[in-house]
Amino acid sequence: MVKPATKWLRGLLRAGKAQQRTATKLAKVLFGPVPAKPTAKPRSKPVAKTKAKTIAKPRARPASDALPSLAPFATPLSPPRVRKRTAPPPGKWLAAHYAPLPELGQLSGRRLPYFLYLPEKAPSAAMRSRGRPLLVMLHGCEQSATQFADGTRMNRLAERKGYAVLYPQQSLRSHARRCWKWYDKLTQEGGGDVRLIVGAIEQVAARYAIDRARIYICGISAGAGMAHIVALNHPHLFAALGLHSGPVFGAGHNLIGALGVMQHGAAARADAAIDEVLARQPAFPRLPTILLQGLADKVVRPINQTQLVRQSVRVNRLPFDTVVTAQRLPGGAAGGRNPAHAYALHDYQVGKDVLLRVAQVEHLEHAWSGGDASLPFNDKAKPDASKMLLDFFASHRRR
Repeated sequence: MVKPATKWLRGLLRAGKAQQRTATKLAKVLFGPVPAKPTAKPRSKPVAKTKAKTIAKPRARPASDALPSLAPFATPLSPPRVRKRTAPPPGKWLAAHYAPLPELGQLSGRRLPYFLYLPEKAPSAAMRSRGRPLLVMLHGCEQSATQFADGTRMNRLAERKGYAVLYPQQSLRSHARRCWKWYDKLTQEGGGDVRLIVGAIEQVAARYAIDRARIYICGISAGAGMAHIVALNHPHLFAALGLHSGPVFGAGHNLIGALGVMQHGAAARADAAIDEVLARQPAFPRLPTILLQGLADKVVRPINQTQLVRQSVRVNRLPFDTVVTAQRLPGGAAGGRNPAHAYALHDYQVGKDVLLRVAQVEHLEHAWSGGDASLPFNDKAKPDASKMLLDFFASHRRR
């Protein structure tokens, strides 16, 4: 009896140490100071500032409860490989910012920098009459907008499909690790960065020929959390929502609480948070949603996706007899030229419309599925998350 108990205790201690290491890494991202940058050399001539400019195209840079049981966690991803330079998409890559007008008696407030990809490909006849669809992409912590664009390869797909793509970028002044503050209660209620992101969307839609019935928003990790918040506070602006490895909505409310949500979800708040949204917006429209999650994610654990499913079912007021279809797609050889993780799809369908699609990817850690693995937070193995998002969005227009 002593030996089994000893083995059990040792296993428990090992598990506890592993959880502590994970929590320490997360704390460094959210709390840790940014390493000091080397002092810049003085410039011989000042550089004039401009509000908007065309810059070089993205280039290589380093960095419901009915779901099946979760798979065991996999080993960490290998370090990013040296990246082979590839020709950038042929469209325009623009840099600009959104700066709201200051309120009476106040000094000018924050500015939100953003990047915009406009395809070179001529728009279709439908796009010429209605405008191009717009996809809003929100990066995660320790990412820039350009790294997110490069890693997801979204601009290449957007070029083929005719989408304009907007990449808001969190400022280092707002968060030292470029994290969107999805855990902040004021932000969850529509304040803070939400207003800046919506302002940037409105600015782009006013300046360019954008189809207002086909604006979509998605993100990864903290960016997924923020995309969810923006969509819940401005549902009439978006035709659909995509969340990759995102935390459940409506909990946290401080940095310590955020760590708890990422690791354990927020079962006590999941339903109540959505009920509060619906109470503020009785005429809340349908919000088609696609959820992607790696089952080996130790940063934002899969329990969050389970609770996000509950929230989406609730916000879309899906009836109990909603048709749910399930399919499992096999993976491919890990060492082959086209590696692929096995994954499961669950579609929640009302009539002909799939209002919720849930993708669970085996062995995927905290990374963009099918991305450029030479950049952090990307896994080259399929499924291709970018393609899955655009395929889902293509079937939805705002009514």
